[in-house]
Amino acid sequence: MNEFDFDYVIIGSGFGGSVAALRLSEKGYTVLVLEKGKAFKASDFPKTNWNLKRWMWLPLFRFFGFFKLSFFRHITVLSGVGVGGGSLVYANTLPIPKKNFFKAESWADLADWHKELAPFYRKADKMLHATINPKLQIGDLVLQKLSEEIGRQTHFEPTRVAVFFGEEDKAVPDPYFNGRGPGKSGCNFCGGCMTGCRYNAKNTLDKNYLYFAQKHGAIIQAESQVYDVQPTSLSKRGDGYIIKWRRSTTLRRKKGQCRARGVIFAGGVLGTVPLLLKLKQKSLRNLSDRIGSGIRTNSESLIGITTFNKDLDFSKGIAIGSILHTDVNSHIEPVRYASGSGFWRLLLAPMVNGKRWYTRIVKTLSDALCHPLTNARVFFTRDFAKYTQILLFMQTIDSTLRFKRNFLGIIKSKMEQGPAPTAFIPEAQVLAHRFAEHVNGKPVTLITETLAGIPTTAHILGGCVMGADRHRGVIDKDHRLFGYDNLYVCDGSTISANPGVNPSLTITALCERAMSKIPQKN
Repeated sequence: MNEFDFDYVIIGSGFGGSVAALRLSEKGYTVLVLEKGKAFKASDFPKTNWNLKRWMWLPLFRFFGFFKLSFFRHITVLSGVGVGGGSLVYANTLPIPKKNFFKAESWADLADWHKELAPFYRKADKMLHATINPKLQIGDLVLQKLSEEIGRQTHFEPTRVAVFFGEEDKAVPDPYFNGRGPGKSGCNFCGGCMTGCRYNAKNTLDKNYLYFAQKHGAIIQAESQVYDVQPTSLSKRGDGYIIKWRRSTTLRRKKGQCRARGVIFAGGVLGTVPLLLKLKQKSLRNLSDRIGSGIRTNSESLIGITTFNKDLDFSKGIAIGSILHTDVNSHIEPVRYASGSGFWRLLLAPMVNGKRWYTRIVKTLSDALCHPLTNARVFFTRDFAKYTQILLFMQTIDSTLRFKRNFLGIIKSKMEQGPAPTAFIPEAQVLAHRFAEHVNGKPVTLITETLAGIPTTAHILGGCVMGADRHRGVIDKDHRLFGYDNLYVCDGSTISANPGVNPSLTITALCERAMSKIPQKN
C-alpha cells in the first residue's frame, strides 16, 4: 500500500491544473494530468463555429470539441474542455481586479491578498506573456467614443492579452523563453480566438505551462474522466489515494486507475464541484459540507449589436481588444468572433426587459410584430459575426449561488445570498442602445435571457471557497481540502470573492501561490 504510481495526480489541465503540473514536476515530483477533453493541434480547430462537431463538447451526439454550454436554473455557463482547459476558448484577456476584490469580506480575514498575490501575478503574467493590444478595431473605437460621451474617457484602455503580436502570420522561434519554448506566429487579427487559434498566435496553456511540465516529465493523458478518488487505507485523513477514470470519448467506456500520494482537483467549477459533491457521498465523506457554496459570476450581461451598415466589419481584431470601466464596480468589453462564425444567431431574440416571463414574451412578440423587417435583417444577415458586435458587461455585485447534487446525480443551482443573477442590467442595456445608435444596429440577446430571464456567464467561479475552518470553507488559504491530507483544489472554484473582470490571470496567480507552499521533493 506504500507503493505509488505517481506523487501527484492532477484532475484537469486548465489554468490551475497547468500551473500545478509545471511547478510540481519542477520540484521533482512525478505527475500525471488527467483531462476529460481531447488534445488539440491548430489544424483540429474549426474555421467557424458552425462546425459543431469540432467546436462543441456534446458527447451524447459524439461531438468532442472544446466549447461547452451548460444550463442551470439561475445561469447559463460557457466553458472550455480539452488539454489547456479554458485557455482554448477564452478571449485571452488578463486584467488584475480592482482593490475591492482583495479586500472582500468573504476572504479578507485569511490574508493580505493584495500583498500576498502581487509576486504571483507577476509570475503568472510572465508565463502567459500578456501584452497590450496594439490595434483598436471598429468596435473598440465606438466604445472609446462612448467613453467620451459619458465622461469616462480616462477609464477606457486597450486590453492586456496573451497573444503574440509579431509580424502577421510570420513564424518565428520561441520569442518568450530564451529559445526553450515552442515557436510562435504573429497574430493576423482574424477574430477567431474563441473558436481556437489556428495560426499559433494565442498563448494557450499547452504553449507554456503544460509544454514545460512535459519537458520536466509530467504525463498528460487526455480523454480520461475521473469518477472516483479513494484513500488507499482506512486512515481518516488518507495517506495516499486511488484515482479511477474512464475513457470519455468512446462508446466502450474503458477504465483505468492508479495510486498517488496526493491529488490536485483542477477541473474548474463544472468539473471539480460536481466531482467533490459525488465523492463526499461516496469515498471522501469527511469533506466539508460547504462544497458547492459560494458560486459566483461576474454579474454579466451579453448583448449583441447587429449593424445594418455593410461598410462595417466587427470580426477583425482579437477577441476582446478594449475595456471601459464605467464605474468602480462595472466594466464593458466589445467581443468578436471570426467572419463566418454565425452559430449564435440561432439562439438570439430581441433585447427586452421585465421581471415576469409573460411580460417579456409580450414585449418580444410586440417587437417582432412592430419591426418584422428589422428582425428579419438581423436573423438573415449574410455574415452574422462580421456584422455583429457582442458587448460583455460585468459587475462586482457579490451575490452567490449554491450547487447541489440531487438523488439522480444531477447538479442543481439555488440562490444562496444576495439578489439573483439577472440578464436585465439597466446600465448595460442603456449602453447597448447607445452603441447601436452609433453603428445603425439593433440589440439582441440570447433567447434564454429574453424569455427565461437566465443570464449567461463565461466566468463561473467558487464552490470550493476558502475558509478559516471546514465550517466556513472547503479549503484553507493554501488550497488544501479540509478533512484530508495532500488533497488540493487549484482552479476557478477557489475564487472566494467577485473579481468583476476576466478571472484567468487571478486563477493562475492563486495557483502559483498554492504550489509555492509545497516543498521541493527530497
